[in-house]
Amino acid sequence: MRVYTAYASITVRRSEPARGRPNVPSEAGRDRGAAADNVVTMGNMGGTGDVEFRYRGNRLGMPEEGPGSVPGVGRRLLGVFLDWVLCLGVASMATGVSPADPQAANSVSGLALLIFALYNIVLLTLIGTTVGKRIVGVGVAATGERPLPWPAAMALRTVLLCLVVPAVIYDRDLRGLHDRAAGTVSRRY
Repeated sequence: MRVYTAYASITVRRSEPARGRPNVPSEAGRDRGAAADNVVTMGNMGGTGDVEFRYRGNRLGMPEEGPGSVPGVGRRLLGVFLDWVLCLGVASMATGVSPADPQAANSVSGLALLIFALYNIVLLTLIGTTVGKRIVGVGVAATGERPLPWPAAMALRTVLLCLVVPAVIYDRDLRGLHDRAAGTVSRRY
């Protein structure tokens, strides 16, 4: 069945992915030629140039589930929480002050935020994930939409993540403003 959408946009033909193998044309599609092709509309009436939305990450060429797919919000929040607890522990040991002490909580929290920022920049630049993200199976990858060098993208992403608000505003692909600004996406391992 062919579906053609007539907008002021570009129409691209591509074969239906075989089950379990994303973006690989099915054997039946090769035999029948163009009869098995689906039509994917690049763009919509607004002219944004986006691929038609079907699931989180399809516009970025990511699989729907499994390794390489977009992780859920809960998995990513747990990873950030684990990273924050680790950095809070390091800051607490460095100052000798308990983070549970209300009098010293501000100094420990400020140092923990600085450690968290440096920790994220260094680990994301070097290995593409942090300890907390790795435990929950999440990494960060470039989308290629920004011409930033990888270390600069990780620094920008981390600064915006530390501001919190850009990280909680996200699009249909669950990319926060910090990911969109840096040209990155979270993906599952």
